[in-house]
Amino acid sequence: MSKNTITETKLVKGLKTKFNKQITEEYVEPNRIKISTSPTNLKAVALAIKELGFDQIISQGATDYPDDNLFRVEYHAICVSIKKFRRIMFAIMTTIPKNKPEIETLLDIWPSVEFHEQETFENFGITFLNHPRMERLLLPEDWDDIPPLRKDFSLPGRD
Repeated sequence: MSKNTITETKLVKGLKTKFNKQITEEYVEPNRIKISTSPTNLKAVALAIKELGFDQIISQGATDYPDDNLFRVEYHAICVSIKKFRRIMFAIMTTIPKNKPEIETLLDIWPSVEFHEQETFENFGITFLNHPRMERLLLPEDWDDIPPLRKDFSLPGRD
């Protein structure tokens, strides 16, 4: 195990101690950590990750799993240490049912997630509850089809 992996392992171990069985370790690699949790625990786990120094969201998105009738929502937080010439990316994910695509916003924890959540809303139809601007960013104003990144979206003329 490299010195880098020891740091990542300690971070995950601390979270597992704090949250017990409320988080699942997906992987721990040098400079990369991925965990999952339930939607009800997402906010508390996100706050704990921010308190560890992961204070910036660099990406956020979703994946459509039509066979399971689920969306996976994923956030990528980053911690950078200029002093140690080091960065670690921490991915946190959860799944929500496609028939009720709602989840609490993390905007109050990470302001940098604002446009990412808006883009996910627009492209997947997932509503981020208590987000002050659930509105379109990129699609035309007259868009009246289902969100274009859902697997059941079909490009016109390609049926």
